[in-house]
Amino acid sequence: MEEEDWIEGGEKDVSRVPSWKSREEEEEEGNLPISSSSPICRVRGGEGEDEVRFAIVTVEEESCPSEPFGTAHSEEANQITQTEEAEKRKEEGGEEEEEHSINDDREEEVEATSPSLHQMKRKLDHGPDGRPFSSGKKHCKGSGYFSPSSLVQATPTTFGDLRLANGHSAQRRRINSGPPPSGLQDWLLTFQAWSGPERLLALDELIDSCETSQVKHMMQVIEPQFQRDFISLLPKELALYVLSFLPPRDLLQAAQTCRYWRILAEDNLLWREKCREEGISNSASSRNRKCVRPGAAVSPWKWTYIRQHRIENNWRKGDTQEPKVLKGHDDHVITCLQFSGDLIVSGSDDNTLKVWSAITGKCLRTLTGHTGGVWCSQMAATTVISGSTDRTLRVWDAESGECVHTLYGHTSTVRCMHLHGNRVVSGSRDTTLRLWDVTTGRCEHVLTGHVAAVRCVQYDGQRVVSGGYDYMVKVWDAETEACLHTLQGHTNRVYSLQFDGVFVVSGSLDTSIRVWDAETGGCVHTLTGHQSLTSGMELRDNVLVSGNADSTVRVWDVRTGQCLHTLQGPNKHQSAVTCLQFCRGLVLSSSDDGTVKLWDLKTGSWLRDVVALQSRGSGGVVWRIRASDTRLVCAAGSRNGTEETKLLVLDFDLDDRKKETD
Repeated sequence: MEEEDWIEGGEKDVSRVPSWKSREEEEEEGNLPISSSSPICRVRGGEGEDEVRFAIVTVEEESCPSEPFGTAHSEEANQITQTEEAEKRKEEGGEEEEEHSINDDREEEVEATSPSLHQMKRKLDHGPDGRPFSSGKKHCKGSGYFSPSSLVQATPTTFGDLRLANGHSAQRRRINSGPPPSGLQDWLLTFQAWSGPERLLALDELIDSCETSQVKHMMQVIEPQFQRDFISLLPKELALYVLSFLPPRDLLQAAQTCRYWRILAEDNLLWREKCREEGISNSASSRNRKCVRPGAAVSPWKWTYIRQHRIENNWRKGDTQEPKVLKGHDDHVITCLQFSGDLIVSGSDDNTLKVWSAITGKCLRTLTGHTGGVWCSQMAATTVISGSTDRTLRVWDAESGECVHTLYGHTSTVRCMHLHGNRVVSGSRDTTLRLWDVTTGRCEHVLTGHVAAVRCVQYDGQRVVSGGYDYMVKVWDAETEACLHTLQGHTNRVYSLQFDGVFVVSGSLDTSIRVWDAETGGCVHTLTGHQSLTSGMELRDNVLVSGNADSTVRVWDVRTGQCLHTLQGPNKHQSAVTCLQFCRGLVLSSSDDGTVKLWDLKTGSWLRDVVALQSRGSGGVVWRIRASDTRLVCAAGSRNGTEETKLLVLDFDLDDRKKETD
């Protein structure tokens, strides 16, 4: 997708960017020295950022700037005007030599007041006819005021001369209203015979008498002559600084203005800053350097930003191909799901695990060896660990399909596990937890203390947190095997846990969610609002997302205990929430109703149904989901035979996948 297509559906909307010519084009036409305006350029940053203002002043310019250059020049203009008015009130018929002397003195006075006026050879506060740029109607100076034309002979004296100097035809666009009115030439001759102040007074009265369409016509004729490419007139460093205040979308539009603007808008450091503001990492940029065509004048960081925005848009608006359907495990339930890179691993109660290619959708190999159903799994790179009802854990190489280790020790079903580095903690219905070295297959520690089945576990490399059917949550020191805290408060089984090193969050069949301080073991908050079992949770950056059997998803702030959003409404799930994930500021939730729904984490609003099974509402179930920045994998089926057991793979990075396929 070309970058122009990326802007709002492919339309080149340059309405927010002036269609100015580049400096090179102006030089070719010989127009650059004659700049008919001195714009004040404003650029705003985000919220809380200061407004940056730049005044572009060219050397040989006589035309009226779009705004005054501050109060100092306005005061000078008013002072000069008042002096002229006093001169006008002198007796008529004064000698011309005396008038010239006064004018010479006035020139010296202006130069002494503001030497930059003479140095720049332009009037910063008056137009070509001497009118000051302060608001309201002002009386104008006499014709004796010094003019840059005395310094630069080629400076135009009328607007028609200016149009010719800018390379435009003297025959401007006319209104098709028949032959010119009688007396037009006489009227023009009369106007030309008037002095400057008389002309201005006549123009003011004429404008006040015009209709809106007539004023618009005048603007269409006049405005193009006052537009100048201020960016091209600035030093490159300053021009890039100005552009850095533009949001990325406007920066892409600005790149379409002219060749020089495009060169500036491709600056790699500029786009690196835009990526930093959006939280796009160096790793994403490194991956995208491979996608940029050799020799193409495209900033790698710009390409990264465009790609990430395209992926985000695909997630939110559904611009994807049909999902890949991976059929396997016959009619059995898929109990666990993992994926890493381009490999997907599914575990089932048919005693097997299957390794799939996320790119081709083919089953690469089936991992056999367990003698009971597989109930839990973990994956890192190509290493897979699985736990089964046969009371063992197995370590597999996903690429070769080889079983590297079989871990014996538990005396009942291995129900949960958590992998950190090369160590995994497993929880069992035998009430114990075991810490294993994945590399050697050796059991290093056994944690005992629960009096019922261990249902969920978390491990951060130092501390283990476990929840069980004994209504308790325990915090352990993995090395000493000591129980640091027993967190009591739930009145029913604990089914889900999250641990970020600071807070422990537990979800229970008693409908409550409790937030605990991991250091002290104290209960910080009790989160109420759900009506049933909290089956799954995700905790990141103090934001907790919980899915419940009451068919709702809630978003919480664990620091305050406040419920930020309840994800429900007309498009809510119609049955229990089975699994959830959140990434990229989005929440994904699956349900027994056969759908996967996408929600906006910030607003809590429903965006769309990402997956909707044909048998939804009549037995179709989405059991598990796993998501990365660019992919979504869903494990689906049914309990009554209405839907085949299968995996659905959705890819949101379409352009890169197409290139790989080609």
